[in-house]
Amino acid sequence: MEENRKEWYVVNTYAGHENRVKENLMRRVETMGIEENLFRILVVEEEEIEYKNGKKVTKMKNLYPGYLFVEMIMTDEAWYIVRNTPGVTGFIGSSGGGAKPFPVSPEEIESILQRMGMSDRKVVVDYKVGDRVRILNGPFSGIEGTVDSLNDDSQSAMVLTILFGRETPTEISYLDLAKID
Repeated sequence: MEENRKEWYVVNTYAGHENRVKENLMRRVETMGIEENLFRILVVEEEEIEYKNGKKVTKMKNLYPGYLFVEMIMTDEAWYIVRNTPGVTGFIGSSGGGAKPFPVSPEEIESILQRMGMSDRKVVVDYKVGDRVRILNGPFSGIEGTVDSLNDDSQSAMVLTILFGRETPTEISYLDLAKID
């Protein structure tokens, strides 16, 4: 593990308290003056649309309940402050006994940042128009279809799926598709 390198770590919290812990952590960063070691704190949420009593209700759904992603330089001071923030139960990837945790791999965090629209890195896909793909996430998870078009600006593909016996075009994020060999 290289000292003085900005990396992402996973912090364990009480489920349902992620946003409160994020606020506590942000307040501590300011009051304890460690802005040069702790950068972004992320609760990975996605908008979810439900219909209740015929009305459209939009709410945020936490994709990783009980976890925060923290971008930081793992100094002894920063590690101590994060670990001892109210609501934090520990770091993921630490064996305990004073061992510092391992960072999240760049590929994993890039996937999460892209899903949240916080990355400007473009996804490179291994499928093209006409290829068969499987949808990996969302309401159409597990359904297979054919790529009809690719939109690099929105990082999404129009996939023709069979729904209710009819071919239906469905827009799916590049990250949520896998080519079928």
